Amino acid sequence: MFILTKFQDLIQIPPHEFYKKSRDSIEDKINEKYANKIVQKVGLCICMWDLLKASDGLVGFGTGNVNVNVEFRMIVFRPFKGEVIAARIKGNSPEGVYLTTEFFDNIFVPETMLFEGCFYNEDEKVWVWLSGETEIFFDNGTVVHARIEKETWQDAMVVDEKKVKTVNGVKEEVKRTPYTIEASMAEVGLGGVDWW
Repeated sequence: MFILTKFQDLIQIPPHEFYKKSRDSIEDKINEKYANKIVQKVGLCICMWDLLKASDGLVGFGTGNVNVNVEFRMIVFRPFKGEVIAARIKGNSPEGVYLTTEFFDNIFVPETMLFEGCFYNEDEKVWVWLSGETEIFFDNGTVVHARIEKETWQDAMVVDEKKVKTVNGVKEEVKRTPYTIEASMAEVGLGGVDWW
């Protein structure tokens, strides 16, 4: 679920931060730039793990910023295909079930990857698994186990004209999620933790 990934970058330290130790300034700037951000084809960066290399700082002309070339490792959230993760049900829709972890919300279980015998209850707006005579509800907040099936990457900077909606004559872009995970709850041991 979590991996260490190596990065190289140029970090700029402004003059008003010269009172800090160099290592602390570098770590703060790296976390400011990468933490809680999606890096395409890498994953969700959590925080800096360690600093591998840092060059001598060079003062930039006109700005006074110190430019430092760094090599470092970040803790990154990127579960692998087939991995079983624990998450909470965030919502239900006719298309499937939306899951969340404490820090990542873009996990989706489509209706085709739910247990056989599942149906969407329109009155309660929730998926229900009919197991024999028992109805088991996919209630919001339920802790579940889900197996990772697929990940989807999208460039959040690209505007898709099909995803632009007009509200009161004003065009608004529908936000794209840069990283989405598709999961399954269609096997024994998956689904609600309390069910097994």
